Amino acid sequence: MAEPYIEQVEYLDVLTKTGKKTGVSKPRGDVHRDGDYHKAVHVWIFAESTQELLLQKRADCKDSWPGLWDISSAGHISAGDSSLITAQRELQEELGVILPKDAFELIFVFLEECVTNNGKFINNEYSDVYLVTTLEPIPREAFTLQDTEVSDVKYISFGEYRSHLAEADPKYVPYDVNKQYGLLFDIITKRENNEARSLVLQKQLRRYAPVSLTAELTGLGDADKEALILLVRAAMIMDEIFYLQVWHSNPVLREWLKEHANVSQLDNLKWMYYVINKSPWSCLDENEAFLTTADSAVKLLPEATKPITGWKGVQYRAAFPMLKPSGANLYPPDMDKMEFKLWTTGLSLDKQKDATSFFTVIKRHSQVNWDNHIFDSTHLSEGSTHDLYSIPYSQEYHPFLTRVSDLLHKAGDLVSSPSLKRLLHSKADAFLSNDYYDSDIAWMELDSKLDVTIGPYETYEDSLFGYKATFEAFIGVRDEKATAQLKLFSDNLQVLEQNLPMDDTYKSKDIIAAPIRVVQLLFNAGDVKGPQTIAFNLPNDERIVKDRGTAMVILKNVSEAKFKQILNPIADACIAKEQHELVDFESFFTHTICHECCHGIGPHTITLPDGRKSTVRLELQDLHSALEEAKADIVGLWALNFLIKKHLLPTSLEKSMYVSFLAGCFRSVRFGLEEAHGKGQALQFNWLLEKEAFVFHPNETFSVNFDKVEEAVESLSRTILTIQAKGDKEGASLLLQKYCTMTKPLKVALQKLESIHVPVDIAPIFPVAKSLLE
Repeated sequence: MAEPYIEQVEYLDVLTKTGKKTGVSKPRGDVHRDGDYHKAVHVWIFAESTQELLLQKRADCKDSWPGLWDISSAGHISAGDSSLITAQRELQEELGVILPKDAFELIFVFLEECVTNNGKFINNEYSDVYLVTTLEPIPREAFTLQDTEVSDVKYISFGEYRSHLAEADPKYVPYDVNKQYGLLFDIITKRENNEARSLVLQKQLRRYAPVSLTAELTGLGDADKEALILLVRAAMIMDEIFYLQVWHSNPVLREWLKEHANVSQLDNLKWMYYVINKSPWSCLDENEAFLTTADSAVKLLPEATKPITGWKGVQYRAAFPMLKPSGANLYPPDMDKMEFKLWTTGLSLDKQKDATSFFTVIKRHSQVNWDNHIFDSTHLSEGSTHDLYSIPYSQEYHPFLTRVSDLLHKAGDLVSSPSLKRLLHSKADAFLSNDYYDSDIAWMELDSKLDVTIGPYETYEDSLFGYKATFEAFIGVRDEKATAQLKLFSDNLQVLEQNLPMDDTYKSKDIIAAPIRVVQLLFNAGDVKGPQTIAFNLPNDERIVKDRGTAMVILKNVSEAKFKQILNPIADACIAKEQHELVDFESFFTHTICHECCHGIGPHTITLPDGRKSTVRLELQDLHSALEEAKADIVGLWALNFLIKKHLLPTSLEKSMYVSFLAGCFRSVRFGLEEAHGKGQALQFNWLLEKEAFVFHPNETFSVNFDKVEEAVESLSRTILTIQAKGDKEGASLLLQKYCTMTKPLKVALQKLESIHVPVDIAPIFPVAKSLLE
């Protein structure tokens, strides 16, 4: 006897009114009966050549809007499913179109609250709205329509369709184009205004001053110079990995822009600004997109639909979202914090460490299955109970890292310095093993004329949690004389720690002297986009910080270029005349050194109120980077004052360090309040202004109040250090919310600097590296 057919009931995740998951799921019918908030996807297909949108005609049997023209494809996100996979699946099921994830551009989230069917159907729905851009319309006969959902499809001019909606034409499912859904039409319209875009890009490019950075190679032997060529080549591969870490379609976007850079003036401007930002998002504009998907690469997919004689297949634009993804390409783009938390809560401690590791990528089984043409979203890998899983960098980036490892081993065989030889061989091994501990120790102990930093270090790109490190490289030549002069700072780290303005309970008694190396930079790559760093303090691995401390690299030629090109003009425009002469390179450079030193002191590994051991990074998550940069800055000022009072630094710095810091505030805030350094600097400036340590004058200049600045610096240092020591994310959030704002005095200063065209940062050119490769 045949088994009776049992209809599958679709469950939906119930959301709060603000769109957050509640952890409860209900049958779809109950959700619409009770008016529960839930999630769906809308997918629009747009034909670029004809400027038309594809519409589907809803089947007559549908429970809402039967027989009306609607979105290209749409559907509920079932409980436990992801947004992107749902978008891909709905397009396949309803229209017979199979597209990869890089075809889908998330353009906005739409909230629809309506009641139909005489009050029987309540739709409180958050929809992720995706746009798929094809070059030409897909032929009607290429579609395979799901007759229970779709009765027909047609293309219509997006302007004509907007008019139908605006006029509430009864043949079309209604959307209010004067409210949020108008964004769809605005986004399409803005793609074509080429003249306005050229002017904007020219203005954006002017904010960077091109500067040649050179270094003398006279102290290097022939074998070291030969190794240097290999190291520059290895560094260039860090670029390749970083492009991929930023966004999955970023590498093809780069190649497309480069290939088309000489087609027109606009194409050249797009390429030039992309080279600076290494992505379609502008670092100095709070990651606002300066490109659109219409600028991106064209890809051909012959098997996206059923075959049609004489038609080669779907040509689509490799998409990227206008809003920069907070998790970059280090997590699934549709994963939120709640999903990550629910997943990690059920993992063993070892697996939790893998999930939050610097050196793993988080992926979805369902997305991998889809990419491999396994169209069953319920299919997980053997032994898996959750859609998310972690994969080590050594596996995810294996093709790149094997090339880098080979180059580093060859360079290691050539170099004369034993410590550099050890570093290069151990780093080459680390790239393949995913264990960076020994290679980071070797980096800290580096004592070589040739200075090399290469690997995954900073976590700024991960603004979701601040867990994942991105790849970068700095190749330079050590300035021996300047390095010798800095022993003072590393020798006094423990003294500074013991005197920090925070409760003694939180102070460490085993701070290790931090080696400081002053370097003339000759090449950088990887995560060095937008504003250029003038120094770095590594590693970030708390195990090493606890066991061995950190080491610092100061890029002197970068500091000199920034002071000359940026800080001097800022001082002329913004600092009160009587304090002009107090802005000098010695103060700027000395504070830079102290900033990096202060990354190595203060709380790192902490004990929480419930007795658990943790780290500041893990507790503060996405707020960690901004607060840590603010800490290093403000505690750096406190430390300079402390060392001056101990007669370890000259009293000539006593006033100039504060005024040079004030001028530097405007430099860093111009990086934008989405960037960790800019965010941290706004916090400090606004705090010191509130405490009357900084004075804003009627003539729109600024000065330091020397009677109040010392106390204000100490009070902010204490506040930040205490928040870190307690792992107090709520306190960190409140502090940043209050002070990390673009206040009127900051706006006045920034507008003044823009009006006189003071560069925001430098765009380095590396002639020595270029000549070596040639």
